[in-house]
Amino acid sequence: MEYRTGTIGKVLTIRFDHGDDLIEGLQEIVRKEQIKSGWFQILGGLRQAGVVTGPKEPTMPPEPVWREVDEAREVVGSGSVHWDKDEPRIHLHAAMGHHGDTLTACIRKNSKVYLVLEVVLFELAGINASRPWYEKGGFNRLTFLSKE
Repeated sequence: MEYRTGTIGKVLTIRFDHGDDLIEGLQEIVRKEQIKSGWFQILGGLRQAGVVTGPKEPTMPPEPVWREVDEAREVVGSGSVHWDKDEPRIHLHAAMGHHGDTLTACIRKNSKVYLVLEVVLFELAGINASRPWYEKGGFNRLTFLSKE
């Protein structure tokens, strides 16, 4: 285990509208606002998403189990953002409900909003971290760069 301390910098409240791509939109805002590390909460609806529902087996590196969500789902989730070189890497886990059934997954791509989705994004100031590729694990892993 490793950790760092920091403070809350900017706080952004964001509204995504019907048909917007959540992941792409978050990356665009993070670039524009130059947020190097952040934490966010989401609340609203998704119409479509490429998600990972877990590993096929508990091995390292894991073989992800992909699922395509293609129906309106209520969504609540939490995520973080840290950079890998010039690319902001979003890590978002969410519970997505539909008619009483809930799917919990890591939202990875093609994340189209249904009706409206709200996000509160907290910039984490003073956290010198990135999310580079971690070969042993087969994923982008949060990595602290220095103690400053």
